[in-house]
Amino acid sequence: MSLLSWLFRSKSNESPAAKKAAAVEYQGFRITPDPMKEAQGYRLCALIEKEIGGELQSHHLIRADTISDFDACVEASVAKARQMIDQQGDRLF
Repeated sequence: MSLLSWLFRSKSNESPAAKKAAAVEYQGFRITPDPMKEAQGYRLCALIEKEIGGELQSHHLIRADTISDFDACVEASVAKARQMIDQQGDRLF
């Protein structure tokens, strides 16, 4: 790629991984989907946070599942995080 084409490339050519997914509130927890780019697509990942006793607690959810579409991976990450919250609640931390 020439220097000029690199300098003047369109922002629409950015990869979906450059996008940031919005955080979601669920039962007092904040879920921030953060799909990791992999060769097969995107790895299902999310950050789960909750303030407990005045201290922010966090749990990094990383699954082996890979999904080819970024937006679908974001949705799956939120769904899996909600499932973990339903099953474990504050025991996540």
